[in-house]
Order: sequence, then structure tokens, then C-alpha cells
Amino acid sequence: MAIGLAKAKFSLNPLAWLGVPIMDRYIIGELIPPFLFGVGAFSSIGVAIGVLFDLMRRITEAGLSPWIAIEVFFLKLPYFLSLSFPMALLLSCLMVYGRLSSDSELIALRSCGISVFRLVVPALLLGLVMTGVMFAFNEAVVPAANRQATFTMERALRGKDPTSFREKDILYQEFGRIEREDGRSKKGLSRLFYAKEFDGQQMLGLTILDFSQTGLNQIVAAKSAVWNDEQSSWDFFDGTIYVIDPNGSYRNIVRFDRQQLKLPRAPLDIAKTSTDPIEMNIAEIQRYLDTVGENSSRKEVRKLRLRIDQKVSLPFACLMFALIGSTLGVTRQRSGRRATSFGVSLILIVGYYLSTSICEAFYSFDVLTPFMAAWLPTMIGFAAGIILLFRRNQ
Repeated sequence: MAIGLAKAKFSLNPLAWLGVPIMDRYIIGELIPPFLFGVGAFSSIGVAIGVLFDLMRRITEAGLSPWIAIEVFFLKLPYFLSLSFPMALLLSCLMVYGRLSSDSELIALRSCGISVFRLVVPALLLGLVMTGVMFAFNEAVVPAANRQATFTMERALRGKDPTSFREKDILYQEFGRIEREDGRSKKGLSRLFYAKEFDGQQMLGLTILDFSQTGLNQIVAAKSAVWNDEQSSWDFFDGTIYVIDPNGSYRNIVRFDRQQLKLPRAPLDIAKTSTDPIEMNIAEIQRYLDTVGENSSRKEVRKLRLRIDQKVSLPFACLMFALIGSTLGVTRQRSGRRATSFGVSLILIVGYYLSTSICEAFYSFDVLTPFMAAWLPTMIGFAAGIILLFRRNQ
């Protein structure tokens, strides 16, 4: 231990210039090498299972170029690197604190009056730093890399540049005040906009249902429509307007070659937005949700609302695993048990992600709110870590 602390005194250590105590510099220095090893190990496992096998299949079955496969492989790598941060931190804490315990270095420190609470501080500092790094990495790097990977793959398989928009089934619900027969109004669904296809310029196969008054008022069916920026409205072409009586019968049918309707631009924004959460950061998801407004009944929108909270909560798994790993590692061990650190890490990691999936299922059945579904596994982990920490300090 004395040799380790002496090494930590070197002025070349950047932590020394930050005023970090010698003991913390020593433990953090011990944590970093196994952490980097864990990042490499866990990300390799993830990318092999999630990407490599699929790329090999596409090379053999779809004739994908090996060079394109290599490019997609490296573009997908940031996603799995980010997932490996919490796992690697857990493994690092288990290995390092387990070794310090088995070598009686922690006993020496505790005999000097240093509590278990103080011993886990270096791990928590590293966990806090990695929480910030993971959040920034997930927001700035991962979505852009995933979008580029999708673009590269589709371009290679289609033989041309892929579309950057949704090609079919564009649905938008507009909510507003609905006039009732007694003259009063209530809030509800006022219009339903549906298009079968979008080719990047115009909507095709449109149906508009108007509920601005009690019941269905009119139906607009058109072959195509384009957004008119100058008039801030939609130009519909080659269609028919069906006016509906309150009793449900057709009152009038009007055919048109071109008809301008004052409808929101939102359907166009929805069509041009990718809704794959791994290709969007929090700001992009929030902009999309603002566009669709109160359309909260859609499964896609509910999923994105959950993903916002998960994108915030997941980086805190770094801090949680740092707490659990360091607390478990403080327990005195024989050196022969250090090989079990990887196995213990896998068990805890599987348990964490299994609980995440269970919370998502509860959210889908409206048992949990998006916040609780995203944060409950992390909160349970923090609670377990704190309980273990107090027990180890006794």
C-alpha cells in the first residue's frame, strides 16, 4: 500500500493538480486499467451479438460489400461503447476493491481510522465523472453515428441514397375546441389526417376526417397534397369532399382538381422525422413530441416519452454500479475469488436490464409513469447499494 501511495504522489498525475487526496488518486489509478479492459470486453460482446452476426449474414446473403460492413461496424460501435460504461465500472470496482481487500490494504486503511464511507468515495467520483461522460456521449455521438449507420446500410442495399423520411402511414391527430349542439364547446379530437405514402415532396392517398363540430362533419379524400409555404396551408389535388349530415347521411359531394385547406404543417414534420430512439437525442425527441401535440394515445409517442427519461436515467447506472461494486468489493476476500468478479458483474448487469424490461412492460400497461418506469431500476440499485454500504461499515 505504501508503494502504491508513493506512486500516486508523482506530480505528472493530473489528479494531483486538482487537489485530489493521495488515497483517492491511488484508488482511481487502480480503477482505470480494469475499467478500460471492461469497456473493451463488454462492448466487444455487445457488438458481436448485436451487429457482427447480422453483417456477416448480409455479406453472404445480400451481397453487402465487406468495406461497407466494416464502415457500419465502426459506426455502430459508439452505441455499444456507451452501454459498456456502467458494466465496465462495476467490474472495475469489484476487481480493484476485491484485490485491495484480499491484500489487506483496506484493513490497513481502516486501522488508520478511515471508514468504509470514505473508502468508496474514489469509486463514486469516477462513477460521477462517467455519468457525465456517458450522458454527453449518448447525446452528441451515438444518435448521429446510428443515423449514419442506417443511411450507409440502406444506401448499400438499395443501390441509391435512402430516404430520410417516413415513407408510409403518416397519421396526425389535431386536437382543439369542438362545438356542441347546445352552443358550448369542449376539448377533443377536431381533425384526423392520414396519408398512405410520402415521397419526400408530396403526400399520396390522403384522407381527412373533420370532427370540429359534434360528430363527423366532412371527409376529404385526395390523390395527393403538398405543403404551401407561402400560404402556410395544404394544397390538395384531384379529390372529393363529402359533407355529412348530423344523422350520418351524405348531404353534399364536391369534386375538385385543387383545393387549399388550412391545416397544420405537423403532418409534414412527422413524415420527415425519424422516430427510432437510438437515432435521436433528447432535444430531437422533444421537438417531435411537441409537433404531434396531444396525440398521446399513439404507441410510438408513448415509447418516445419513456425514452426521454431513460436517456437521463441510464447514465446514472454508472454511479449506481460504482456504489454497489465498491461496497461489495470492500468485503474481505481471498485472492482466488477475484476471478468471480466478471461473473458477479454479469449477474448484476442482467438483473438490472431485466428489471428495466419489466418496468417497460408495466409502463405499457399504464401501471407506471414514464418517470417511474425509467428510474425505478436505478433507484432500487441505489437503495441496495446504500443498505450494503451501511452494513459493511458496521
